[in-house]
Amino acid sequence: MEIDFKDDEDIARVAQTTRVIAVVGMSPNESRASWGVARYLQANGFRVIPVNPGHAGSRILGEPVYASLTDIPKSAGVQMVNVFRRPEAVGPVVDEALKQLPDLQTIWLQLGIRNDAAAEKARQRGVTVIQDRCSKIEFARYI
Repeated sequence: MEIDFKDDEDIARVAQTTRVIAVVGMSPNESRASWGVARYLQANGFRVIPVNPGHAGSRILGEPVYASLTDIPKSAGVQMVNVFRRPEAVGPVVDEALKQLPDLQTIWLQLGIRNDAAAEKARQRGVTVIQDRCSKIEFARYI
């Protein structure tokens, strides 16, 4: 992977200013990356809001699980959407986030996930986009 120093500047800012993160594709399975990343973020003072339609109405890491970003109350103040979904699923997630989350500042696509068209759409709306990076690894450098 080519190093993009603009990404590093963005990551530092995001890690230091974000407080509320919706995790799309979060699993209740402790062996899944989404659970481990969310647990790390939560342990470091971030509010994590799980989004997974298959587990809506239950709780993961003590937080209620929502079926979609649309179901999260706007008052939750979601600033970042951390996506654990296949690249082809990213477009609709980004569209929903842009439409439904008034406090949205960042779209984060985890390791192995890229969708340049969706990323460009978000950037055109003033949203920072980080692709193909792990928030747990990256945040550890700045928090």
